[in-house]
Formats: sequence, structure tokens, C-alpha cells
Amino acid sequence: MNNINQLLVQAQEAHDAADWSSLIQYLQQLTQKADSNNPEIVKNRENILELALAILEEGDFQQRWDITKVFTQLGNMAIAPLIEILEDEDATEEVRWYAARILGEFQHPDTIACLVQLLKNSDNQELKLMAATALGQMDTLAIAELTELLAEENTRLLAVRSLAYIRRKETIAPLLTVVEDREIAVRSAAIEALSSFHDERVPPLLLKALDDFATPVRLAAVQGLASRADLCETLDLVTQLQPKLHDLNEDVACAAAIALSRMGGDKAAEYLFPVLISPHSPVKLQLESIRALIWLETASGLKYLQQALDQITSERLWQEVVTFLGRVQKPELTTIAAEILLEMVQSKHPATKIAYIKSAIALSLGQLGQIQAIEPLILLLADPEAQVRLHAIAALKNLAPEIAHQQLQLLANDTAIAPDLQTGVAIALAEW
Repeated sequence: MNNINQLLVQAQEAHDAADWSSLIQYLQQLTQKADSNNPEIVKNRENILELALAILEEGDFQQRWDITKVFTQLGNMAIAPLIEILEDEDATEEVRWYAARILGEFQHPDTIACLVQLLKNSDNQELKLMAATALGQMDTLAIAELTELLAEENTRLLAVRSLAYIRRKETIAPLLTVVEDREIAVRSAAIEALSSFHDERVPPLLLKALDDFATPVRLAAVQGLASRADLCETLDLVTQLQPKLHDLNEDVACAAAIALSRMGGDKAAEYLFPVLISPHSPVKLQLESIRALIWLETASGLKYLQQALDQITSERLWQEVVTFLGRVQKPELTTIAAEILLEMVQSKHPATKIAYIKSAIALSLGQLGQIQAIEPLILLLADPEAQVRLHAIAALKNLAPEIAHQQLQLLANDTAIAPDLQTGVAIALAEW
């Protein structure tokens, strides 16, 4: 008996014993691409399909998930029985859900009508959502049908989400028809979907949506404009986005900070700084403002952070500034970032009295690659806190291991240094 015939026999035996896990393995082997055109498999495809349908109807959730690929490997012959399951209102909702999911994988025009009907007529939201997702996978095939569903209130939102999934320019026109829909979810979904297109009709809609009364719509508009830094000067996006830093909704304000960081420039830094130091700003927004000032990658952004260190009193904000300064990568900015951190240490900034922030300073200095940080890091080896000493050692190893090791060896022989530093140097050398 050849291997294929043996697998077919084993598959039938597993089916008869309701051993679905084994049956899945046998069917997966039988439908591998390498063997799909074997005459024995071609002859037994209908039997294989029947076995796969048995798993879909009788298996558990994971087994149904695992059998999905077998259906797609069998090809279009699987479409008709899957449609039959989808249209069978007596079938369990989970089985129908899987049928819809698998039909979406085929991307075949014969599946569109039944999925549209499910979207229109089903009372089950999960089934409708899966139908919408499956239609979204159809690429341009389903655009006409989905456009018609935009006219019906009970299917409009799911139709918008399906069109959004397609992400083809042919969806722009139908989506434009619902950007001012009375339903908030429809407007926000349409704005979000349109934001992915670089089409001249979209930016004016996003700018208008910045002032929508509904938070989800404003949020979608800000996030959409964040990806259009190419239009920053043409549309003066920095000025347009600045008011959203003061939006009553925290998520919108934070999205505006992120968007400004992508626009770049000193003007964006100028707008972010007051938000960072304001005692009325939510902490989440202050944190996003710190990150945005770093992501701007400008000298003015770093200088504003330096000023902020003297005007904010939150330990959490201090730590965020210190941590993100260590992530500066532009060579012309790493010197400035290191100088800010070294100034904190030398001026005995209040943050340096806190061990975990001092540790963060050490790690950031180690990441910035500035040799002038070696001596201050060595001095941190005398710190009474063990975590600070360990982070200083790690920073020295990361920054310039050979130079740091040489200096430590010289200090180890220097009897004039303070006992605490002597001990720290000895520990560092032992760790090297």
C-alpha cells in the first residue's frame, strides 16, 4: 500500500473513532502542495472534503481553526458546501462563523452574495463582523456590493469597515459619501480608512474633522494627519495641530503630541514645551510631550527638556526625560544630550538624590557614546546604593570598555582617593 492510500485509510479510521486531532494531521499531509496533483488525491478529493467538513461540524474551536488550511488547499470545490453551512440557520453560530472565515480566504466572486446576505440579515454581531472581514479580504471584487450596503443604516458601519480593510483607491469614492454620517462610529471609521490614502481629497476632510464634536472622529483625524508630514508646510500642519494639544480628551491631546513630533521643526518644540511644564496637563500628556521633544530630533527640543528639568517636580517625569535622552541617536545631538545629563549630576539636581533616577542617568550616559562621561560615571562607583554602582559599571562597559578599564586600573593604585571610591573601583574591576 503506497503512502497516500495508507494516509487515506488512517484518515477514515480517525474519523470513525472521532479522533479529530489525528484526522487533521492526516488531512494536512494529504493536501500538502507537493502532493495536491497526485492522481490518488485528485480521485479522493471529495472524500477528503467530507472528512474536513466533519471536523468543522464536530471539532472544538482550535480543531476548526487548524482545519482551515485544508479547505483552501482543496480549492473551489469547497466553496459550495461552505456556503451551504453559512446559510444554514440551524447550524451553530461558531460553525457558521468558521464557514464565513474560510470563504473569505478564497477571495472568489461566488462567495460574495452569501456573505452580503449574512451581513444584512444576521442578528449575531460576531457573525456579521466576520462576514464584513471576509468581504474585506475580497479586494476589489466586493467593492460594488459593499458600496450598496452603505445606503442601509443597519449595514453601513460594517460596510465601511470592510471597505477600510480592502485599502484600494477604488474605495475612496464610496468612503467619501459617509465622512459626515450622523453616526459617530461611521464617521470615525471612514476618516481612519481614508487616512491611508495620499489623495488630494482627503487632507481637507481630516482638517475639518479636527473640530468634530465626537472624540473618536477628532482622534482619527489627528492620527491621519500624523502620517502626512509631507504636507506639513503646505497645510501648516503644526499650527493646525497645536490646539489639539489642549483637547478636552486626553487621548486626542496625546495623539496631537505624537503628530507634532512627526512634523519636526522648532515650532513644534515651542508648542510642546508649555504643555510639558504645565501643572494642569495630565501626566500621560506630559510623558508624550517628553517623548515628542526627543523624537523631533532637534537641538531646540533637547534644550526645552533641559529647561523643563528645572520646572517640573515629578519623579516620574524626571525619569522619563533622563531615559529618553539616552535614546538620542543623531551624532550632532548626542553631545547635547550627554551635557544635559552631566549638568544634572554636577549641579546636584534634586533628581540625582533618587537612586533609580541616578541609575537611569548612568545607563543613558553609557548609551550616548560621549567619552567625557567616563569620569562622572567612575565617580558614581562611590555611590552608597548598590544599584547605582552596578548601573555605572554597565554604562562604563558599554561606553568605552578599554579606556574605562585603564582608568580604573590607575585609580586602583591611587591611595589618595576616598575609601568609598576605592571600594567601588575594586568592585568594578572584579566585575569586568
